[in-house]
Amino acid sequence: MKIVADNTIPFLKGIAEPEATVVYLPAKGFTPETIADADALIVRSIDKCTPELLAMSRVKLITTATIGFDHIDTHYCDSHGITWRNAPGCNAPSVAQYLFSSLITVALRRGESLKGKTLGIVGVGHVGKEVEKLAIAFGMRVLRNDPPRAAAEGDAGFVSLEQLAVESDVITLHVPFTREGNYPTYHLANSDFFRKVRRGAWFANSCRGAVHDTRALLEAKTTGILSELILDCWENEPDINPLLLQNTSVATPHIAGFSADGKATATRMCLEEIQRFFGIRFSRLSEVVPPAPLQSVIDLEEFAEHRIEQAFLRTFNPEQIDRKLRQAPFSFEYLRNHYDHPREPKAYQVVNARPDEIELLKNIGFGSCC
Repeated sequence: MKIVADNTIPFLKGIAEPEATVVYLPAKGFTPETIADADALIVRSIDKCTPELLAMSRVKLITTATIGFDHIDTHYCDSHGITWRNAPGCNAPSVAQYLFSSLITVALRRGESLKGKTLGIVGVGHVGKEVEKLAIAFGMRVLRNDPPRAAAEGDAGFVSLEQLAVESDVITLHVPFTREGNYPTYHLANSDFFRKVRRGAWFANSCRGAVHDTRALLEAKTTGILSELILDCWENEPDINPLLLQNTSVATPHIAGFSADGKATATRMCLEEIQRFFGIRFSRLSEVVPPAPLQSVIDLEEFAEHRIEQAFLRTFNPEQIDRKLRQAPFSFEYLRNHYDHPREPKAYQVVNARPDEIELLKNIGFGSCC
C-alpha cells in the first residue's frame, strides 16, 4: 500500500516503511498529481483536503494528526466513500500545559497567585478536562460552559456563557471550530460576549483563531475590559494582526498542542487507524516515542520562591517562543514548523520536594517526586 504523509509529522519516518511505501511531502506538495495513487493520507491542519485535491485520487482513508478536522472537507469525503479520522485527545495534556505555563508567567509578572481565582472553561472536552484538573490542583475555582455536554448530560455542573463571562477572573477557550449545527463557535467570543466580561479579566485562546472576533477582542483589550491576553490561535493565520500581537501578554504561533508527547500520541493514533482500516500491522509502531528531556531532573532547591510554579515552567516556558514571534511575526509558519517540542511534566522527576508539595506535584502530573 502507499501512504502520503506530511513531512513535518514527528516520529513517523521509518515506522511504516517495512509494510508500506511512504512518500513525505511539504504542505504545498499535496497536489492531485502527488496523491493520485495513494491509499491513505497522514496530514496536519495546514494540509487542506479539498474536493479539488481528492477528486482524481484512489485515497480511501485520511488520518489527521490533530484534534481539529476543519481542514478536511468531511461532507465531500462522506459522500465519496473516503473515510476520515482525527486524533481526539492526542494533545489535550499539552494544551493544558501550555495554558498553565502561560497563566503562571502572567501571574508571576503581576506578583499574583492563581490560587483563589475563578477560571471559566469554555468547552470541556478532552482539553477542557485536562485544564480543569490543573486548575483544581492550583487551587482555582472552576466554571464550566459546554452546551453540547449540558444538553446530553443535564445542566448540573455547567453554567451559561453569560454567567461564565460575568464571574470569571480568567476565561479560556477549548472548543472546536464550527460554523453550522446547533452550537456554532465561529466568533463565539464577540463584542456581545466581551460586554458581559468582568472588567480586568484575563482571556486565553488556544483552540482556533476564528472562535474569537479579532476586532472585538482588540476593543476589549484596549478599553481595559481585558487586562491580560494569551493567544496561541489567531484569525487569518499565518497573517496575524500586528496590533493584536502588540496587545498580547503571551503570544505564540499555534503551538499549544505541540508537546513531543502529544505529537507522538497523534502519530501513533494515525498509524493505528491505518492498521484497523486496511487490516495490516506496523511492526515498528512501538518505536513511536518522544526523546527524553535534556535535563529530566528538576531540583526544587534551585528556586527561592514559587517552587511549584517554577518547576512547571521548567517543562515549558512560553517566553522564548513569544520573543521569537514578536521579533519576526512574518515567520509564523516557520516558527511553527521548526518548534522545539517540549516534554510534558510526566517526563520529569522532581527532587527535594517538601511533604506538603509532593501531592500537589503529583496532581499536576509530574512523573515522580521525592
